[in-house]
Amino acid sequence: MAEKITLSNLRPARGSTQSRKRVGRGPGSGLGKTSGKGHKGHKARTGGGTNPGFEGGQMPMYRRLPKRGFTNPFRVESQPVNLRELKKVSAEEVTPETLFSAGLIGKLDAPVKLLGTGDADRAYTVRGVAISASARAKIEAAGGKIEE
Repeated sequence: MAEKITLSNLRPARGSTQSRKRVGRGPGSGLGKTSGKGHKGHKARTGGGTNPGFEGGQMPMYRRLPKRGFTNPFRVESQPVNLRELKKVSAEEVTPETLFSAGLIGKLDAPVKLLGTGDADRAYTVRGVAISASARAKIEAAGGKIEE
């Protein structure tokens, strides 16, 4: 019969752990002298090894391919919210705070833009949110107003 397992006799399953390799501890260990690194060469040295893109001295792929394009460091990424998602907002007022509390945006400090996919189901008052032309037209048609 198997022994009852308690905190005092817990141990890993047989064969699941191995003792660490103690290199450079004399010839009797089996990993003395060169410590399993062979004789000389780049990989025998301290810090020996290559970077992830190294191709044996051949011109690496990341240098062979042409570089194109430009990344604008001043780009402002806004959080999009569609009109059809405004049903989740209980308040009549649409602000970053109400959108955040409804779970429609992830960050309060990042800019928000209201897009025109879907329809405005009631008259909303939009404040502190960028708005597309189609969303503006649909909200005003539903009797809402946009405050800049």
